[in-house]
Amino acid sequence: MNTVYLSLGSNMGDRERNLRAAIDALPAGGVKVLRVSPVYETEPVDYTAQSWFLNLAVEAETDLFPMQLLARTARIERTLKRVRTVAKGPRTIDIDILLYSNAVVETEKLQIPHPRMAERRFVLQPLADLAPDLRHPALQKTVRELLASAPAQVVRLRGPLIGTKT
Repeated sequence: MNTVYLSLGSNMGDRERNLRAAIDALPAGGVKVLRVSPVYETEPVDYTAQSWFLNLAVEAETDLFPMQLLARTARIERTLKRVRTVAKGPRTIDIDILLYSNAVVETEKLQIPHPRMAERRFVLQPLADLAPDLRHPALQKTVRELLASAPAQVVRLRGPLIGTKT
């Protein structure tokens, strides 16, 4: 089994329901959810003319290879009606693979560790709740260290996500 860390976000529709539905769909896709971070409400970055997000991180185990995991998370996104019309724009759900054990993956379709995770407070804060001492395999810094040097962004704690099946 490989330990993986995922980042989930939603800023359309019932954001909490979207996060719960995505987490509940992971086990059927071969991903055993171990822990879920608290939920944070975060301001958008890059494309800022959109609603605020709810974000969280998931620690999980899987026997899937990285590309298989990407295909499964993409299928969950499609099931939850994610439509890609504007780059970094509004979405019902976004599932990013942050880390896959200590692997470094560089393909046209997938990069692990996630290439922008060190710049994203909305990713690092929930991840720090689960694994503050986890070391980024390429940068050789802990999640706590990355969070301390991440660019400013409003990230407000909302609390635990209630009602998932896992």
